[in-house]
Amino acid sequence: MVSQLHPIGLIVDDDLKRTRITVLFRLLLVIPHLVWLTIWGFIAEIALIVAWVIALFTGRVPDGLHNFLANFLRYLTRVSAYLFLLADPWPPFSNTHPYPVDARIEAAVPQARLGILFRIVLAVPALLLAYVFRIVNNIVAFLSWFYAIIFGRMNEGMRNTSAWLFRYELQTYAYIFLLTARYPSLAGAPTV
Repeated sequence: MVSQLHPIGLIVDDDLKRTRITVLFRLLLVIPHLVWLTIWGFIAEIALIVAWVIALFTGRVPDGLHNFLANFLRYLTRVSAYLFLLADPWPPFSNTHPYPVDARIEAAVPQARLGILFRIVLAVPALLLAYVFRIVNNIVAFLSWFYAIIFGRMNEGMRNTSAWLFRYELQTYAYIFLLTARYPSLAGAPTV
Protein backbone atom coordinates (compact mmCIF):
# COMPACT_ATOMS: atom_id res chain seq x y z
CA MET A 1 0.00 0.00 0.00
CA VAL A 2 1.30 3.44 -0.92
CA SER A 3 1.16 5.83 2.00
CA GLN A 4 1.99 8.97 0.05
CA LEU A 5 -0.77 11.37 -0.90
CA HIS A 6 -1.72 11.08 -4.57
CA PRO A 7 -0.25 14.03 -6.55
CA ILE A 8 -3.73 14.81 -7.88
CA GLY A 9 -6.51 15.49 -5.41
CA LEU A 10 -9.94 17.03 -5.12
CA ILE A 11 -10.46 19.72 -2.52
CA VAL A 12 -14.08 20.13 -1.39
CA ASP A 13 -14.82 23.10 0.87
CA ASP A 14 -18.56 23.51 0.47
CA ASP A 15 -21.30 24.33 2.95
CA LEU A 16 -23.96 22.14 1.22
CA LYS A 17 -26.39 25.08 0.85
CA ARG A 18 -27.92 25.39 -2.60
CA THR A 19 -29.91 28.19 -4.17
CA ARG A 20 -33.06 26.58 -5.52
CA ILE A 21 -33.42 28.88 -8.52
CA THR A 22 -29.84 28.25 -9.73
CA VAL A 23 -30.27 24.52 -9.16
CA LEU A 24 -33.49 24.61 -11.20
CA PHE A 25 -31.73 26.27 -14.15
CA ARG A 26 -28.28 24.69 -13.64
CA LEU A 27 -28.14 23.13 -17.11
CA LEU A 28 -28.86 26.48 -18.76
CA LEU A 29 -26.50 28.43 -16.52
CA VAL A 30 -23.56 26.15 -17.28
CA ILE A 31 -23.80 26.59 -21.09
CA PRO A 32 -21.32 29.53 -21.33
CA HIS A 33 -18.79 27.49 -19.34
CA LEU A 34 -19.29 24.46 -21.56
CA VAL A 35 -18.66 26.59 -24.65
CA TRP A 36 -15.48 28.04 -23.14
CA LEU A 37 -14.40 24.59 -21.97
CA THR A 38 -14.84 23.22 -25.50
CA ILE A 39 -12.73 26.00 -27.02
CA TRP A 40 -10.06 25.65 -24.35
CA GLY A 41 -10.23 21.87 -24.77
CA PHE A 42 -9.20 22.07 -28.43
CA ILE A 43 -6.16 24.12 -27.47
CA ALA A 44 -5.40 21.76 -24.57
CA GLU A 45 -5.43 18.79 -26.96
CA ILE A 46 -2.78 20.47 -29.11
CA ALA A 47 -0.78 21.36 -25.99
CA LEU A 48 -1.04 17.75 -24.83
CA ILE A 49 0.37 16.44 -28.11
CA VAL A 50 3.26 18.91 -27.89
CA ALA A 51 3.83 17.99 -24.22
CA TRP A 52 3.80 14.28 -25.11
CA VAL A 53 6.43 14.71 -27.85
CA ILE A 54 8.67 16.84 -25.64
CA ALA A 55 8.27 14.48 -22.67
CA LEU A 56 9.20 11.51 -24.85
CA PHE A 57 12.59 13.11 -25.48
CA THR A 58 13.22 14.84 -22.15
CA GLY A 59 11.36 12.56 -19.72
CA ARG A 60 9.48 15.54 -18.31
CA VAL A 61 6.64 17.86 -19.32
CA PRO A 62 7.94 21.46 -19.44
CA ASP A 63 6.64 23.67 -16.63
CA GLY A 64 4.74 25.99 -18.98
CA LEU A 65 2.83 23.16 -20.65
CA HIS A 66 2.30 21.43 -17.30
CA ASN A 67 0.81 24.61 -15.85
CA PHE A 68 -1.38 25.17 -18.91
CA LEU A 69 -2.77 21.64 -18.79
CA ALA A 70 -3.16 21.84 -15.00
CA ASN A 71 -5.13 25.10 -15.33
CA PHE A 72 -7.37 23.50 -17.93
CA LEU A 73 -7.98 20.54 -15.61
CA ARG A 74 -8.70 22.85 -12.67
CA TYR A 75 -11.26 24.76 -14.75
CA LEU A 76 -12.81 21.48 -15.91
CA THR A 77 -13.04 20.48 -12.25
CA ARG A 78 -14.85 23.67 -11.29
CA VAL A 79 -17.34 23.44 -14.15
CA SER A 80 -17.97 19.76 -13.45
CA ALA A 81 -18.45 20.51 -9.75
CA TYR A 82 -21.01 23.17 -10.64
CA LEU A 83 -22.77 20.81 -13.03
CA PHE A 84 -22.80 17.89 -10.55
CA LEU A 85 -24.13 20.21 -7.80
CA LEU A 86 -20.94 19.73 -5.77
CA ALA A 87 -20.74 23.51 -5.47
CA ASP A 88 -23.34 26.26 -5.59
CA PRO A 89 -21.64 29.46 -6.79
CA TRP A 90 -21.33 30.06 -10.49
CA PRO A 91 -17.69 29.30 -11.31
CA PRO A 92 -15.40 32.08 -12.53
CA PHE A 93 -13.94 31.79 -16.02
CA SER A 94 -10.41 31.75 -14.62
CA ASN A 95 -8.61 29.94 -11.81
CA THR A 96 -7.50 33.15 -10.08
CA HIS A 97 -10.48 33.26 -7.73
CA PRO A 98 -11.10 30.60 -5.06
CA TYR A 99 -13.88 28.09 -5.60
CA PRO A 100 -15.44 25.60 -3.14
CA VAL A 101 -14.33 22.61 -5.24
CA ASP A 102 -10.88 22.64 -6.79
CA ALA A 103 -8.20 20.30 -8.06
CA ARG A 104 -4.90 19.96 -6.24
CA ILE A 105 -2.20 19.32 -8.83
CA GLU A 106 1.43 18.99 -7.83
CA ALA A 107 4.29 20.45 -9.87
CA ALA A 108 5.81 18.65 -12.85
CA VAL A 109 8.27 15.86 -12.08
CA PRO A 110 10.34 13.56 -14.30
CA GLN A 111 8.46 10.55 -15.69
CA ALA A 112 9.54 7.29 -17.29
CA ARG A 113 9.72 7.66 -21.07
CA LEU A 114 8.28 4.21 -21.67
CA GLY A 115 5.27 5.10 -19.52
CA ILE A 116 4.84 8.31 -21.50
CA LEU A 117 5.05 6.43 -24.81
CA PHE A 118 2.30 3.98 -23.84
CA ARG A 119 0.27 6.33 -21.64
CA ILE A 120 -2.98 6.11 -23.56
CA VAL A 121 -2.82 2.30 -23.68
CA LEU A 122 -2.03 2.12 -19.98
CA ALA A 123 -4.93 4.45 -19.26
CA VAL A 124 -7.60 2.30 -20.94
CA PRO A 125 -8.68 0.41 -17.75
CA ALA A 126 -8.82 3.69 -15.81
CA LEU A 127 -10.78 5.33 -18.62
CA LEU A 128 -13.32 2.51 -18.62
CA LEU A 129 -13.80 2.81 -14.86
CA ALA A 130 -13.97 6.62 -15.12
CA TYR A 131 -16.65 6.21 -17.79
CA VAL A 132 -18.72 4.01 -15.47
CA PHE A 133 -18.14 6.47 -12.62
CA ARG A 134 -19.35 9.33 -14.87
CA ILE A 135 -22.59 7.45 -15.56
CA VAL A 136 -23.11 6.83 -11.84
CA ASN A 137 -22.23 10.46 -11.09
CA ASN A 138 -24.84 11.63 -13.59
CA ILE A 139 -27.42 9.54 -11.76
CA VAL A 140 -26.32 10.94 -8.39
CA ALA A 141 -26.48 14.49 -9.81
CA PHE A 142 -29.97 13.85 -11.19
CA LEU A 143 -31.18 12.64 -7.79
CA SER A 144 -29.32 15.48 -6.06
CA TRP A 145 -31.10 17.97 -8.28
CA PHE A 146 -34.47 16.90 -6.83
CA TYR A 147 -33.09 16.83 -3.30
CA ALA A 148 -31.62 20.35 -3.66
CA ILE A 149 -34.83 21.74 -5.17
CA ILE A 150 -36.90 20.34 -2.30
CA PHE A 151 -34.57 21.04 0.64
CA GLY A 152 -32.42 23.94 -0.59
CA ARG A 153 -29.25 22.03 0.23
CA MET A 154 -27.17 19.14 -1.01
CA ASN A 155 -27.30 15.83 0.81
CA GLU A 156 -23.86 15.29 2.37
CA GLY A 157 -23.73 11.61 1.49
CA MET A 158 -24.64 12.29 -2.13
CA ARG A 159 -22.08 15.10 -2.29
CA ASN A 160 -19.33 12.92 -0.85
CA THR A 161 -20.17 10.02 -3.16
CA SER A 162 -20.18 12.32 -6.16
CA ALA A 163 -16.90 13.91 -5.09
CA TRP A 164 -15.27 10.49 -4.62
CA LEU A 165 -16.39 9.37 -8.08
CA PHE A 166 -15.24 12.61 -9.65
CA ARG A 167 -11.86 12.49 -7.87
CA TYR A 168 -11.06 9.24 -9.67
CA GLU A 169 -12.11 10.78 -12.98
CA LEU A 170 -9.92 13.80 -12.26
CA GLN A 171 -6.92 11.58 -11.50
CA THR A 172 -7.54 9.68 -14.74
CA TYR A 173 -7.55 12.90 -16.78
CA ALA A 174 -4.40 14.08 -15.02
CA TYR A 175 -2.72 10.77 -15.82
CA ILE A 176 -3.64 11.08 -19.49
CA PHE A 177 -2.60 14.76 -19.57
CA LEU A 178 0.87 13.72 -18.31
CA LEU A 179 0.40 15.77 -15.14
CA THR A 180 1.39 12.75 -13.07
CA ALA A 181 2.96 9.37 -13.64
CA ARG A 182 0.92 7.88 -10.80
CA TYR A 183 -2.04 5.75 -11.82
CA PRO A 184 -5.51 6.84 -10.58
CA SER A 185 -6.36 5.49 -7.15
CA LEU A 186 -9.58 4.31 -5.58
CA ALA A 187 -8.08 4.76 -2.12
CA GLY A 188 -8.76 7.76 0.05
CA ALA A 189 -11.38 10.42 -0.25
CA PRO A 190 -11.56 14.02 -1.41
CA THR A 191 -10.38 16.58 1.09
CA VAL A 192 -13.60 17.75 2.70
